[in-house]
Amino acid sequence: MTELISAERIAKRIKTLARKINKDYKGKKPIFIGVLNGSFILIADLVREIKVDCEIDFVKLSSYGDEKISSGQVKLLKELNCEIKGRDILVVEDIIDSGLSASFIRKLILKEKPESLRFVTLLYKKDICKIDFEIDYIGFNIGNEFVIGYGLDFAQKYRNLKAVYVLKG
Repeated sequence: MTELISAERIAKRIKTLARKINKDYKGKKPIFIGVLNGSFILIADLVREIKVDCEIDFVKLSSYGDEKISSGQVKLLKELNCEIKGRDILVVEDIIDSGLSASFIRKLILKEKPESLRFVTLLYKKDICKIDFEIDYIGFNIGNEFVIGYGLDFAQKYRNLKAVYVLKG
């Protein structure tokens, strides 16, 4: 494996994203919705930098299993436990690659009539993503490498790495 983004660069970028979110949500009380399992480290680090009142919830989706390539099918494994009607929602993803999971959760949340819906992602594969909406807060644009670390896994391993690495082979 080869380091792609250092722990220091990640920490600095999260602080920058948090400053922008704090400015954009001044006077509001957003709900951060982390997409499990991958977003748990990002959402923890991000909300510690958030100065506005906020709530946190999680949803769990599956589209990979233990493979490097998405199955193309998104399954809801854990539902939301919050009321989102009329609320400002920030979905927090570890990575947006094909866009399948982001599109799935966007449709799920929009059915509940939130006041607003925005997306935060640490990593964005813009060149392969097929979505018809903007990603509002992007940590890093990356190529089509398979990455691990900082919450991202391969067969449930490597989530604990402090940096983001390209997994070879």
